[in-house]
Amino acid sequence: MTKWIDISQPLTNDMASFPGDAPFSFELTYKKEETGSVNVGQMTASLHTGTHADAPFHYDEDGQTIDQMDLNRYIGKALVVDVSNSNPITAADLEEITGKGISRVLLHTSLPNNPKRFPDHMPALDPDIAPFLKEQGVDLLGVDIPSVDPADSKDLDTHHALYRNGINILENLMLDQVRPGIYELIAVPLAIHGADGSPVRAVLRPIPGEED
Repeated sequence: MTKWIDISQPLTNDMASFPGDAPFSFELTYKKEETGSVNVGQMTASLHTGTHADAPFHYDEDGQTIDQMDLNRYIGKALVVDVSNSNPITAADLEEITGKGISRVLLHTSLPNNPKRFPDHMPALDPDIAPFLKEQGVDLLGVDIPSVDPADSKDLDTHHALYRNGINILENLMLDQVRPGIYELIAVPLAIHGADGSPVRAVLRPIPGEED
């Protein structure tokens, strides 16, 4: 049986968080030696810690919250595209997806996967990718960087461009060890009522004959 590949960042107390966000923290509230039966843990974190899904409510007051998102978009065939030689990443860099008929695209950029360090600089995604992706029938874009916009952006042009074109967003994937090609993806967000995003456990499984 073909094995699943975990492409999500492990949640650890020393992982990097978005500047100004609540860092991830896990601890045992009660230990088995205290309760006599079980260990019970608790965690705190920004909903945009590690590998996560953005909801439109994250950047639009009238947008859908994460519990309202269509789960079908986060499950199914996905195309991993290597754009590690491009910065900024434009529609011209995504020409290989033309005619593929794949609705989920994951971009492997030049940023090395390092969950313990927030990058000083990230590859830029030009907002012009959004209408191009829509033309190709794409409704989910995943990236291996913390955000589809620069960390200091207030306008969030690429977030809004993707939103206008009906494209959901996954961020902070781990794709350094993944070959380009077509895979089966599962990256389902939690049903957190009224939330602006959610951590996800993102996994890929190769589809025989589909790898490049």
